[in-house]
Amino acid sequence: MTSKQQERIEQLLRENKLSVTDTRVKMLEMFMQSKAALEHASFEKLNGKAFDRVTIYRTLQTFLDKGIVHKIPTTDTSVRYAMCKSDCKEHEHHDHHVHFQCESCGSTTCLDDTDVPQIALPNGFAVSNVEVVVSGVCKDCK
Repeated sequence: MTSKQQERIEQLLRENKLSVTDTRVKMLEMFMQSKAALEHASFEKLNGKAFDRVTIYRTLQTFLDKGIVHKIPTTDTSVRYAMCKSDCKEHEHHDHHVHFQCESCGSTTCLDDTDVPQIALPNGFAVSNVEVVVSGVCKDCK
């Protein structure tokens, strides 16, 4: 990790009133280096050092609550996580975009430049969240 990445991670943690711990730093580093969304199992061994599953779950939940990461539903009922953009904040996510899940390699990618389609709901219904997952074959597997 470069010193610039380290500085960015520490700043992100401090802005969210979180302690700078080894686990949090390593998990955020993985998010920043990954092109695809990550699942819990991705963190179970970080840099050769095993981290407790509960610590990973708690850290992911903290990142989710603080608006640092967002959840991505998948077609296989697992959950993946990806970094939020800068306009997300505690308990308030603004990462409304389409996700793409590759049927070949299983990777899930945020398609930030793809608009979420408008959903026309019947009278009396109110939207609180829209999650769009498109599946197919990614450019690396094609």
